[in-house]
Amino acid sequence: QVQLVESGGGSVQPGGSLRLSCVASGFHFASHSMCWIRRAPGKGLEWVSGMENGDRTTTYADSVKGRFTISRDNAKNTLYLQMNNLKPEDTAIYYCAKNSDWASRGQGTQVTVSS
Repeated sequence: QVQLVESGGGSVQPGGSLRLSCVASGFHFASHSMCWIRRAPGKGLEWVSGMENGDRTTTYADSVKGRFTISRDNAKNTLYLQMNNLKPEDTAIYYCAKNSDWASRGQGTQVTVSS
């Protein structure tokens, strides 16, 4: 079955950096466009960034553009999110998911940005 396992979260001060990873199994990772989504406290799911499977086109929410970078390693079935210059409003649980099916997301990894 589809399994996505996120890791790499933590607590950082504003301006800090984190690199999230998401290991996929149970499906052909290289054939799927993937995305990162997040849920801030008391809010709904928010799309953060996506990467196509073919030409690897990347897209970002305006709120993270210029600070976050999505990438993937198909040989390792892994999706990444490099997050720089983190802000308190980035505090959320971060999930990776198939672009076409957010319900495929894993348990998520907590990111807390606070001074």
